[in-house]
Amino acid sequence: MSLPAQFNFAEHLFALNRGRAQKAAYVDDRGTLNYGQLEERARRLAAALLAAGVKREDRVLLLMLDTSDWPVSFLGALYAGAVPVAVNTLLTTEDYGYMLGNSGAKAALVSGALLSTLVDAQRKSGQALQALFVSQPTGDLPDGAQEFEAALAAQAPLAEPAATAPTDHAFWLYSSGSTGKPKGTVHTHGNPWWTAELYGKPVLGLTEDDVCFSAAKLYFAYGLGNGLTFPLSVGATVLLMAERPTPDATFKRWTSEHKPTVFFGAPTGFAGMLASPNLPARDAVSLRMCSSAGEALPGELAQRFKQHYGCEIIDGIGSTEMLHIFISNRPGDIRYGTTGRPVEGYEIELRGEDGQPVPVGEVGDLYIKGPSTAIMYWGNPEKSADTFREGWTKSGDKYSRDADGYYTYAGRSDDMLKVSGIYVSPFEVEATLMQHPAVLEAAVIGKEDADGLTKTKAYVVRKAGQQVTDEELKGFVKERLAPYKYPRFIEFVDELPKTATGKIQRFRLREREKSGAPEKAA
Repeated sequence: MSLPAQFNFAEHLFALNRGRAQKAAYVDDRGTLNYGQLEERARRLAAALLAAGVKREDRVLLLMLDTSDWPVSFLGALYAGAVPVAVNTLLTTEDYGYMLGNSGAKAALVSGALLSTLVDAQRKSGQALQALFVSQPTGDLPDGAQEFEAALAAQAPLAEPAATAPTDHAFWLYSSGSTGKPKGTVHTHGNPWWTAELYGKPVLGLTEDDVCFSAAKLYFAYGLGNGLTFPLSVGATVLLMAERPTPDATFKRWTSEHKPTVFFGAPTGFAGMLASPNLPARDAVSLRMCSSAGEALPGELAQRFKQHYGCEIIDGIGSTEMLHIFISNRPGDIRYGTTGRPVEGYEIELRGEDGQPVPVGEVGDLYIKGPSTAIMYWGNPEKSADTFREGWTKSGDKYSRDADGYYTYAGRSDDMLKVSGIYVSPFEVEATLMQHPAVLEAAVIGKEDADGLTKTKAYVVRKAGQQVTDEELKGFVKERLAPYKYPRFIEFVDELPKTATGKIQRFRLREREKSGAPEKAA
């Protein structure tokens, strides 16, 4: 597979769907946007950006809730040759100020509900914007700002797309990481095409008859593939949800008029839904398949979901740097508890501390090579050099591979624990704890005991109305894992610290432990 010398990803999607002008592309709480309207509005937005002085490869901050204005804005910017910088809607003024300065954004597209936060960030950062477009404003606009609909109405659709190449800068996504400032991850016009051709079509098997719904928002790499790249590459329909993906909000969409056939979630979300008293019956939904990413999916959780809905969850691993999933289970080829096998088109290596490949069955650092890898972290040569190494991308994850070529997650590189000189995977202990009927969620970290030795500590969230003691849970794990792996400490909590995507932030728990007194291990 190859791409032509001139390739604009937005124009590529529009051309694919010109025979589907009347078909629903997006459905949100305001109504339906068909494929013809999507292209027209995006091309009008492209013209509005150029009319406001935005030039080729200028960055445009995209701070919007998941409504149909998001894909219009993203694709419109690509069509104009600008570079949308899609950012998390749940961050702070300080975060946005940093991103404005780091990206050097010349314009911004923002939802009215987030406008005041962006204005504060702009004032504090001192980053001047040539243009500001506000979707669904909730009050008066700042001087110089334009209302989104009025800006589109004032322009004719841009006649031709920017003459971009597959290797030209197309968009940024910020990679949060566990510590330090977020990193502006630069992707090309060709990268999303590769993810659709290598994963969206052959692994998920999406068709134009599918209705896709993603709990992960569009500003995440996972959500961008789920809610834009993959469905638009086959002419499918996408449900969008502006609010947080709580179980009840998700169930509302599952049982709506436009019932999704494919749902994209994360393990934490699936656990919360299965624990909800409002979980819909099997015949109330139309799910044919679900996808999970963001963190490893416990096999017990996937099996309970399939038992209830008769629907497989396809677990995989991707990253902001690789744009989407590169190791995955497949429909009809699922080994619960593993992440599956490499997606065709990607090479995988597990390396030891000496940089050499590790033998089958041993844990190593995960490296990936593939055509969708990011170019760099913007303005961060040190981090770029550490992550992007001679065509390989270091993921920061620990994995093992069995003799059949299936990969099993062993934790993040900075989450792995060495207990009595032996590596312990936090995920393995967490997955075992979650097999207990009283446990909703668990997070395991290393904690120094009174002797200064590292032992495992588990933070456990119990299901509503359920009781279990720490000694019961310790015994439960001892019966199922090697004795050195059971958690020496257990603390019950009401909730676990998480990112906006639902990933557990173990580093927050480690920080919490550092401020406490040493304990005597059991």
